Amino acid sequence: MLLKKLAAAALAIAASVMPVAAQDFIAGIPREEALIIQGPAAQNAEWFNLWAPGGGASNNGLQQLTADTFWFINPDGTGDAAWTNALAADKPLYNDDFTEMTVKLKQGIYWSDGVEFTADDVVYTVETQIAHPGMGWSAPFTVNVESVEAQDRDTVVFHLKAPNSRFHTLFTVRWNAAWIMPKHVFEKVDDPLTYNNNPPVSLSAYQLHSYDTAGNWVIWKLRDDWQRTSIGMELSEAPEVKYVVYRNAGNPDARVIEQMNHNLDVINDIAPEGMFTIARDAGETTKYWFPGFPFAHPDPTLPSVLFNHQREPFADKDVRWALALMIDIRSVSMGSYRGAANLAALSTPPTGTAITDYYVPMQDWLANFELDTGNGTIKPYDSTVSEQIAALVRPQWGDSIPEDTEQLQRMFGFGWWKQDPAAAAALLQKAGFTKNGNQWLKPDGTPFTIKLMVEGDNIPTLARAGTIIAQQWSMEGIQTTVDVAGPTNGQRLGGGDYDVAIYWTVETWGGHPDLSFFLESYHSDFIKQPGETQPPRNLTRWEDERLDAIIEDNRTVNFDSPEVVELGMEYLKLAVEEMPFIPLMAYNKFAPFDTTYWTGYPSAADPYSASGPFWSNLRYMVVALKAAQ
Repeated sequence: MLLKKLAAAALAIAASVMPVAAQDFIAGIPREEALIIQGPAAQNAEWFNLWAPGGGASNNGLQQLTADTFWFINPDGTGDAAWTNALAADKPLYNDDFTEMTVKLKQGIYWSDGVEFTADDVVYTVETQIAHPGMGWSAPFTVNVESVEAQDRDTVVFHLKAPNSRFHTLFTVRWNAAWIMPKHVFEKVDDPLTYNNNPPVSLSAYQLHSYDTAGNWVIWKLRDDWQRTSIGMELSEAPEVKYVVYRNAGNPDARVIEQMNHNLDVINDIAPEGMFTIARDAGETTKYWFPGFPFAHPDPTLPSVLFNHQREPFADKDVRWALALMIDIRSVSMGSYRGAANLAALSTPPTGTAITDYYVPMQDWLANFELDTGNGTIKPYDSTVSEQIAALVRPQWGDSIPEDTEQLQRMFGFGWWKQDPAAAAALLQKAGFTKNGNQWLKPDGTPFTIKLMVEGDNIPTLARAGTIIAQQWSMEGIQTTVDVAGPTNGQRLGGGDYDVAIYWTVETWGGHPDLSFFLESYHSDFIKQPGETQPPRNLTRWEDERLDAIIEDNRTVNFDSPEVVELGMEYLKLAVEEMPFIPLMAYNKFAPFDTTYWTGYPSAADPYSASGPFWSNLRYMVVALKAAQ
């Protein structure tokens, strides 16, 4: 029955999702040479400017296959093996007080148009973005950089305005980073903010082949001179993937059909039912991150309930905490992930080293944390949630669900907040709210209503989570409607055009305890006024002097110092107390791989690369795949 529904759904959307002659869009390209990946739809398909907002889709292969910067960290790796020197010949070199950073560049790297990459490109990248507010990395460059100079063609020196031992992370890819601009291209244009950079010159192993002007697909081709790139220099032979196709594969049901028909090698995310269908009916031609339940890849990303702090009443932490205590997280887990969610009470995802660095040692603190409701104090933490969810899924998955508490915690999460409507009501009353029947009224007497924004079918699990939370808030007297943003989701989040949203504002390195990947951007120096675009990643626009102090202290300690964990815990405790957003879970992605044409995909057993198709680290997977025999 489910397959019939999936097939019907795929047929129903085919005309609207794919362009005319969709079956021919890879005509002339041998299927056995093409890796087909689920990609996003682009609002402005002509836009290939990675450094300025213009409605394009940077994660349609543009940043994964053509852009480059100094360093990469494998979010699924650990220790030194997770680090890759890309354009840089070595790790960053700081002076004693972290006010100067020197980068030595690799030689022999060329742009796809034959121009050699040099230190002049780096200097131009930084100076141009400082001179043009609104470009992607203008804000952090402006705040940090006093000056930048090319000592010679292969050496760049950054002079910083203040000590910052994390300045190098601006150029270190986990999902993306500050990409280097082609000076010889952009110096000829009048305005880098309005230039579409079409066609883009590439600094990595692939270059643009063709694209759909309606924004439904982009095809990238292996460069003839792929060896003259940072990734190509490390290869002993040419990549077997000659073409990479990023295509809009429709809604989650359609993606399942497309993969089972071998027209979609890599999926970004599908609904759990689709994952279970593929595992059952296409197991012989499919690989997953885990070979069994929960199947999904746990991204070091934290889906959360995001509050816009620049819109009332969400600047009030009592309101935010009240909304948290109205949520039944068991229902959210079962309704969104069918139980295959790894819940998070702390404001960092429960993945990688965060489990041993933060979650395990902070359990006692969480258990003893007290919240003042205005009508007494409560201890809201529930450490038994994993056992409760295990009991709910065990009838379906049987012996694959362990009995051991520690194993359950690592599978389902260490704990979450108790649903406590009475405490939530007390907190709202403390904040000056009143209740008329089953409708909460704000302090000014108007109804308290919420528009809860979700992206939609692109991330079905989070869309479902939003729907369930909206229902729970409505049942408690706060009428909540779901606002499906679709392809405008990123722009609206960045512009602050939302009340409350289901998305993430925390992303970590994954294999390292340092939280600077997201935390650096939380400094109040980067807060924008309503209507202006907020630089990544403080989408809630949370501002707190104590938070600034933690960030500033973190800038003065070495990346690998034990103090990193101590400062991380200070941030996590502050986030529990203030509840600037409500952490929900790690971003478990149901992302199966079809093995009909390609083999050698990464897995939990062999995590040599990130596997998410929107991650820039995916380039290391693309060049490692082998043709199926």
